[in-house]
Amino acid sequence: MASDEKSIIIIGAGFSGLAAGIYGRMNGYNTQIFEMHNQPGGLCTSWKRKGYTFDACIHWLVGSSPQSPHHHIWKETGIAGGREFVYADEYCRCEGADGRTVVFYANINRLERHLLDLAPQDEKTIIEFINGIRMCAAFNFPSDNEPLPVRLRKSVATFFTFMRYANSFRKWTKITGEEFASRFSDPLLREAFREIWIPEFSVIFMLFTFAWLHQRNAGYPIGGSMPMSLALEVRYQELGGVLHYNKKVARIITTDGKAAGIRLVDGTEIAAARIISAADGHATLYGMLDGKFLDTKTREPYEKWPLFPSLLFISLGVNRRFDDIPVTVSGITYPLVEPVMIADKMCDRLPVHIYNQDHTMAPEGKTAITIMLESDYEYWKKLAEDRNLYMQKKDEIASLIIRLLEQRFPGITDQVEVADVATPLTFERYTGNWQGSFEGWLITPENAYTMTRPMAQTVPGLKNFYMCGQWVEPGGGLPTSIMSGRRLMKKICREDGKQFASSDK
Repeated sequence: MASDEKSIIIIGAGFSGLAAGIYGRMNGYNTQIFEMHNQPGGLCTSWKRKGYTFDACIHWLVGSSPQSPHHHIWKETGIAGGREFVYADEYCRCEGADGRTVVFYANINRLERHLLDLAPQDEKTIIEFINGIRMCAAFNFPSDNEPLPVRLRKSVATFFTFMRYANSFRKWTKITGEEFASRFSDPLLREAFREIWIPEFSVIFMLFTFAWLHQRNAGYPIGGSMPMSLALEVRYQELGGVLHYNKKVARIITTDGKAAGIRLVDGTEIAAARIISAADGHATLYGMLDGKFLDTKTREPYEKWPLFPSLLFISLGVNRRFDDIPVTVSGITYPLVEPVMIADKMCDRLPVHIYNQDHTMAPEGKTAITIMLESDYEYWKKLAEDRNLYMQKKDEIASLIIRLLEQRFPGITDQVEVADVATPLTFERYTGNWQGSFEGWLITPENAYTMTRPMAQTVPGLKNFYMCGQWVEPGGGLPTSIMSGRRLMKKICREDGKQFASSDK
């Protein structure tokens, strides 16, 4: 298979694949992206139902502030231009059965006062938590698009900041959400901290999240996910990149230990000098490459590391404004009258994200709301063996959720105009994500070393092949996906002995 030496095929038009394509074009490579779906963005997506938009991704965007070291990647990839951001005063609310409410304010000082007023008996743990946020806020990371003197100055400052907080940083990295929540004696605080963070996930990321919120560097983009994905598509095509939709890759063609091209499900073969998979990691390594290029280190994550949980995603279009509910970053959670089984999980609380901060998501005077619940992939896989049972269960869940919402929002039953239920199989079908996981690998105390030693973007025994995206970047997230594609193109430029170039023009 003959190919142009500057040709690169990229599998997947999610954030990392589009980023790799954008930076590839900036550096003179002839890139083509092959996407199995009919639109860009991968997991950063939304869909429309009867005039409502239901968003499956964005709650906040790290780097929304022009002063952020991450902001340049949003400018370079075309996302920052003309984007309006909302900065909510609250991250979320956790309502208690005793009439109290834990409000996770975005402002650190306000959050500290509130938590101490609410549970003075937990002062030591609260202060520890607040000091952890302040530690993360102290970091002023350099950006590689800044002038060299500024970058060097910030690098030195970041080094000394890390040295100052090294012990605390390591401590927080090794604490999981569940472990930290258990330290509170107040039952509502204990419950609230369990609600806002994944139990196995390292707390260090929660601290950074609150630091970014405090700095007004994690805003919600009006319009949600899809406008950002479309902006990436536009940027890539303006740079001359070629994008193929409804083209699912079945195989990565290899010859003599080198990646040489791809074979689509329709049998079409396309050659290229390099192949990048920004698609699902498991499908790539065990499917497209038939499991032939794996060693112990490459297998380890797929055999041992925990995934972000798969989701049951219920969306409702409601003929109601919800102006009485405070705007939050990620919603409210409230106790149910009694525990109830929702699909395969027993729930005693219901988390609700009300999009009253973004009325582009619904017709005038109406509101889109979403409920995200963990749900086991295998449960839905088994259920889907009978299509009728699968669809029946989705309908049952939609009706159940509406009844449960009636406990907190009386009258909502008659106001619901549309209901939509997405399962882990829905996410798998549209993105190919293994087990329907929405962000790949969790960072836990066991694999936290990846924060300082990034995972390899190549695989053993195969030249001219690379990976980028959440399966080689634990922790996931949109900035990480963009930076993964950017990091990979810098590596390819180094291999070719050329200076990496980027531009926000």
